[in-house]
Amino acid sequence: MLPTDDDKENLLLSCRYDDLDEIQDFVTKFGPEALSSVRDDNGNTVLHMTCGNGHIDVLNYLLPLISPSILSAQNSAGSTALHWAALNQHLEVAQKLVHCTGGPGVDLIDIKNTAGISPLGEAEMIGWDEGARWLVQEMKLDETSSHDVNDSKEDGPVETSRDIEVEIRDADGEVAKMTISDSESPLDSAMI
Repeated sequence: MLPTDDDKENLLLSCRYDDLDEIQDFVTKFGPEALSSVRDDNGNTVLHMTCGNGHIDVLNYLLPLISPSILSAQNSAGSTALHWAALNQHLEVAQKLVHCTGGPGVDLIDIKNTAGISPLGEAEMIGWDEGARWLVQEMKLDETSSHDVNDSKEDGPVETSRDIEVEIRDADGEVAKMTISDSESPLDSAMI
């Protein structure tokens, strides 16, 4: 038995409004496979609705049941569920999406919507510093050198901090550069 349009609409509303019992009834009736194919007129998935509204209990239920490909599914605006989690400042939701076993992982952070904005860009545009910092920490950044402190045979202090340069394109297409440091010397702070 296949879900009707009304069944699909009710499922999406249940995800949006945190009605776990209704979602479980849908899965009982149509099977978990049906979850991954449900979209609204704008291409939003069960994850868009769940993650945009920060419903952890529903997300925990859905993640083992859905196809991992739905994690990177983009709606008609090109936004993923991670975009929506970032836009609405749901850190635990963002963490679960990025760390979901079998999913795209940190590659989710690099997906841009039709406006050219990544989930990190969404977090920065609304001033969500906690989320932006976490997303930057999780990103795959090219490091030019690697230094293992345990391999050092020298006496005295060992320099372990590294600066990471990040370029971020804003909504107007302008590039902003940011340097992330593990530690700053007083001289560095005075130069900012």
